[in-house]
Amino acid sequence: MKIGFDAKRFFSNFTGLGNYSRFVIRALSEYAPENSYFLFTPKLKSHPELNSILSRENIKIVIPPPAYSFFGLTSVWRTWGISKSAHTKDLEVYHGLSQELPVHLPATVKKIVTVHDLIFIRYPQLYKSIDTAIYRTKVQAACRQADSIIAISRQTKDDIVHFLKTDPRKIDVVYQGCHPNFKKKVSTDVKASIKLKYKLPQKYILTVGTIEERKNVVLLVKALALLPVDLRMHILIIGRPTVFKKRIIEHAMQLRVSQWILFLHDVSFTDLPAIYQGAEVFVYPSLFEGFGIPVVEALESAVPVIAASGSCLGEAGGSSALYVNPENERELADQLIRVFSDAALREQMIAAGLTHIAKFEPDVIARQLVDIYTKV
Repeated sequence: MKIGFDAKRFFSNFTGLGNYSRFVIRALSEYAPENSYFLFTPKLKSHPELNSILSRENIKIVIPPPAYSFFGLTSVWRTWGISKSAHTKDLEVYHGLSQELPVHLPATVKKIVTVHDLIFIRYPQLYKSIDTAIYRTKVQAACRQADSIIAISRQTKDDIVHFLKTDPRKIDVVYQGCHPNFKKKVSTDVKASIKLKYKLPQKYILTVGTIEERKNVVLLVKALALLPVDLRMHILIIGRPTVFKKRIIEHAMQLRVSQWILFLHDVSFTDLPAIYQGAEVFVYPSLFEGFGIPVVEALESAVPVIAASGSCLGEAGGSSALYVNPENERELADQLIRVFSDAALREQMIAAGLTHIAKFEPDVIARQLVDIYTKV
């Protein structure tokens, strides 16, 4: 098959949607090498993370004609021009990896779109009104146009049915795996050097994600204040800062635990596995997620996980993780005490996590995607 992809974020984004795009294309090019994969991108970028994938013979890159770039119209090409490309007419499948599709794709090309989450519809107060309107318009149009929709969790599938009134028979759930770097066991010496590089404490609770209200890190700060002093340890918060960081600091000061709170904003991706593997526990108290890839990263890193109930995090963590009400700091504090105090429980959680993540292996996901491409 000849399969096209919206590869804008493959080249330009080195977090969520970009990681997903690279995971999918890497997995397919390796485990379904008989197909040809066309990456449609408005801009090219050289990066070690990209080069290992782009060097494969079954990967082809398609960029806009020079006029689009000259007049600064690459976004117009991405929406309208891709459909007119000679490369597009030869495709059997076009897969929009980030909740949108070009308009007027040829009728001969089967159209698939991945929907990650509809949080902007569920919690519109967390977004600018104009952004919510744009995101909603794009995802609604893509879901109408698509022959098949891929949801990255059952929770997202349920939201597509509920909010967009989409026929559930049109939607398949295909999970996302994490970067292969997290599968590598980091040596004690490397972990020690990373702790020295970032001035990390010997023991810490880790949480990873954009520092915004939805991620609910305040709950973790409140739970820390409830722990006995002899069980307290630093909370390491890794993620892009927003104005909400100030509120976290204010809560920590009010609860007199500010000395236990550490922020890191510019962590090299190659250093993340060592930081995960050095943690005592990973906590993800988010109010709502489309999937929750940091949970999978923590499980791959053989770290016990505590996550919030109420969205899709139970799918990411399975029975290996502990779950708490995202509005109950006492519950989180009690679970932290269990993990810190019970070595047998820790080992059980780690072993169960390593079993659970088999469903997120790239060969499994590549096979599921090829089945969908073939079906449509």
